[in-house]
Amino acid sequence: MYNQKQNEGKVSRRVLLSALIAGLAVVVIFTVTPWNYLPTEVTEDVTVIATTEYGCVGESQFGLNVVVPDCSAQVGDTVSATFNVPSGLLNGYWEELEKRQNPMVDEWDKDVSGTGLSP
Repeated sequence: MYNQKQNEGKVSRRVLLSALIAGLAVVVIFTVTPWNYLPTEVTEDVTVIATTEYGCVGESQFGLNVVVPDCSAQVGDTVSATFNVPSGLLNGYWEELEKRQNPMVDEWDKDVSGTGLSP
């Protein structure tokens, strides 16, 4: 006679592994927030701060240096540039992350320069 094992109340390994992978994916997505690191294409007028053999170097409103190829503008001129910026810089995620990582740094502390010890 053939004896058959009963699996009542047991979850199969495949179901358990699938649930573990799904749970891990949810945790990673909400912890890392990858959409804040994806680049966003931005087009804006930048002020030329230098000219090189590769083109003009301009400064964007985000404080980024942008190279504009095939540019014949002079220093101080305004040219249009298209470049990629991380989404976290545009939506304020990086600023909020910095505030949460350094909660004791306030506006006054950011303006203080130099090193020293408190008495």
